[in-house]
Amino acid sequence: MAAYTRRVTSTATLRQLLQGEPFLAGDSYSALTARIVQLVGFPAAYMGGHSTGMMHYAIPDYGLFTPTEMIEQAGRVAEAIDIPLIVDADEAGVTVDSVYRTVRRYERAGVAGIHIEDEAHPKHSTLDGPLIPIEDMQARISAAVEGRRSDEFVVIARCNEFQVANGGGTGSLDQAITRARSYAEAGADAFLPTFATADHIAALAQEIDIPIGGYGPLLAHMSFSLFTGYGTAVAARAHFEMSEYVLEHSALPEGFQGVPRKGELLEEPFYDDLIRRWADSTGRPTRELP
Repeated sequence: MAAYTRRVTSTATLRQLLQGEPFLAGDSYSALTARIVQLVGFPAAYMGGHSTGMMHYAIPDYGLFTPTEMIEQAGRVAEAIDIPLIVDADEAGVTVDSVYRTVRRYERAGVAGIHIEDEAHPKHSTLDGPLIPIEDMQARISAAVEGRRSDEFVVIARCNEFQVANGGGTGSLDQAITRARSYAEAGADAFLPTFATADHIAALAQEIDIPIGGYGPLLAHMSFSLFTGYGTAVAARAHFEMSEYVLEHSALPEGFQGVPRKGELLEEPFYDDLIRRWADSTGRPTRELP
């Protein structure tokens, strides 16, 4: 019951964040990285499809990562944190009925919100677009909105119109504006235009009245940024370099340090106390850990 209450509160918190000052959602591809993001002070966490597929399955972000796999990982992350979790749901399914069911499963897993994009499969690949028809994306958004159990659950429409090299877009501001209006009309709670410039964001803000987000630094007129990519880059590079060192030297480098605040990240004090109270109540011996 406590976990369920926390998740409902987390979903409501994301709504409040979108109505307040611009905020950053920290890069999270696992329960531990999400706990780190929470511990350092981010108000929300973000699970990107590229990061999660890369770190858990070692596959590219071409749509190979299925909704079922992402929901499974997202549930583990949502359970580990108290801040709201935003998840990259890719297309959220092939048809409107699968989108409907996907959203319900994300919500049940404790996720506070998702974004759905308008690129066709296999996305971000050698297939050169185009984006799916506006009417089809509107149907996806409508199905997602209808599928959620609580109106607090956030549905973000991601538009790849400015993602020309590997996203299926053409770079047209007019098309992005048309899509933004259409997605808002379909019920999207926020709009996420990838690769948008500051001028793009300013122009879009004049056309729609739902929050606008982005990736990377917060720009004027943005309500949020899903700051992703740094976690995987740091972790994979560090593991690569350390593995090479250990293979060559059969030892760790001098001055090597472990995970900072590891006990706090793993909630060891809580579990230590839980076990100690059980042991005391049943007459079992206890010990002090280093």
